[in-house]
Amino acid sequence: MGLLEIVLIAIGLSMDAFAVSITLGLSAKKPTVKLMLIPGAYFGFFQALMPLIGYGAGTYFANKIQNLDHWIAFALLGIIGGKMIKESFDKEKDDEKTHKNTLGLVKMLVLAIATSIDALAVGITFAFFTVNIYRAILITGAITFGISICGVLIGTVFGAKFKSKAAFIGGAVLIIIGIKIVTEHIFFQ
Repeated sequence: MGLLEIVLIAIGLSMDAFAVSITLGLSAKKPTVKLMLIPGAYFGFFQALMPLIGYGAGTYFANKIQNLDHWIAFALLGIIGGKMIKESFDKEKDDEKTHKNTLGLVKMLVLAIATSIDALAVGITFAFFTVNIYRAILITGAITFGISICGVLIGTVFGAKFKSKAAFIGGAVLIIIGIKIVTEHIFFQ
C-alpha cells in the first residue's frame, strides 16, 4: 500500500473527527489554542492508536469488531449528542462551564473512541496488506490532528453567529454521524 492510499484513508477516517470538532467549536466564544489543541490531540492520538491495535489483533479480532463497531459508535455518539441537545434547552447555562464540559476528559475520551472505532477495523485490514504500520499511523494521526483543529476553527466561526442554537445543532450532528455509521455498516457492507 502506497503513500497516496494511506493519505486518502487517513483523510477518510478523520471526517468523523472533523465533524465532531466543528460541534466542539460551536460552543466557544472564540478559538483558543487550548480549544484547538485538545480535540486535535485526542482525535489524532486515537485515530493513530486504533489502527495499531487493529493491526496487532489481525484476523482474530476482525469478526468481533465488525459485528459491534458501528453499534458502539452509534451508542456513544447518540448519548453525547442527546446530552448536548438536552443542554441546549437549559437557559441557565454558564459559558465557562459549557467550555469546560466541552473539553472534559470523559467526554473527550468517549468522542475520540467513538470517532475512531472504524480506524480499528482499518488497522485490521492493514494486516492483510504490505504496509508500514508505523508510517500509516503517524500519517493518520497527523492528518486527523490538523483536520480537527480546522474543524474547531470552523465551529467557532459559526458558533459565534448562532450561539443560541449551537449546542442543539452540535448534538444533532453527533446523532446523525452515529446513524450514518450504522446505516453504512448495515447497507453497504
